[in-house]
Amino acid sequence: MDLLPVNGAALAADPRAAEAIRAVSARHGVDYMDDGAVSALLAERRRALEAKRRHPSAWLAVLTLTVGLLLPFVIPTIRTLSDRRLVAVLAASGCLVVVGTALAVYAYTRWKRALTHPTLAGYRETLGIARAHGIPLTHVPAWLEGKSWTGDGKGSAPVPSYPPVEPLAVETSAVGVPRGEAPPGGADQEQQAASATPADSVAVPPKPAAVSEYEWRVNEGGWHDEAGCLLVLVGGGGALYASTASEPGAYAALILVPLALYVWLAGVRQYKEKERLREEALAYVRAIGAAQAAGTQVPELSFELRKLVDEA
Repeated sequence: MDLLPVNGAALAADPRAAEAIRAVSARHGVDYMDDGAVSALLAERRRALEAKRRHPSAWLAVLTLTVGLLLPFVIPTIRTLSDRRLVAVLAASGCLVVVGTALAVYAYTRWKRALTHPTLAGYRETLGIARAHGIPLTHVPAWLEGKSWTGDGKGSAPVPSYPPVEPLAVETSAVGVPRGEAPPGGADQEQQAASATPADSVAVPPKPAAVSEYEWRVNEGGWHDEAGCLLVLVGGGGALYASTASEPGAYAALILVPLALYVWLAGVRQYKEKERLREEALAYVRAIGAAQAAGTQVPELSFELRKLVDEA
């Protein structure tokens, strides 16, 4: 989903932030106020990070460490091994742990080097400047800060924090004069200047009720399958006990089987409803992205919607 943390129009709205970001752009050779350049940069660096994360060294590290850590627990159970062979196997297990650790460090170093690429570091600096100037960030992708897929934690390369900058003391109108003062030439000139501003901007869509419902319902549920299986097991166990222990009353446990079917059907209905709400939320986020691409400053997304953007 092509949704930037902040667009160039929002950055240019504050001349102080724009000046600082231009300095960062000149230092890193990337125009961070150009939405097209930033989109291409993020796509390229994300592909590079994924390639480093899936590098063979990472898989070999996991495999080697797993084998090396399991051998000391599995090998002693083999009674036919002599003491000499057992010692040799344990020594080989230690070597595997050392090699696996080295491979893990190597894979992590490659990934961290890609995450701290100068152009990405410059963009994180840009986002930190925007926050310091009170410019809202729609979302910050989890991968950009080196977080897990859940988006929890601080991350290996968080957006830097800068001291907050005081807001502009004088709010200017569309023609660049303090609000409350008449511009040179009177009100007619202000109307003409306002009518000359770009009219192709897209208004930020209001959040539908279905999206708000998605935000508070996205994490509910998830217990219907387990509860249904438990009810079936208890009902079947009761019937088995009734047949083997000559206790006809235990057959009453079979009533739990249709109850399990009811629980499963309730889970299916809840899943379908959550999928419908998810599609509504995706449509809303796409509308936000369209407004941002047209140069409109869009609000910060909620945690649930930010996770949706990362997954999409």
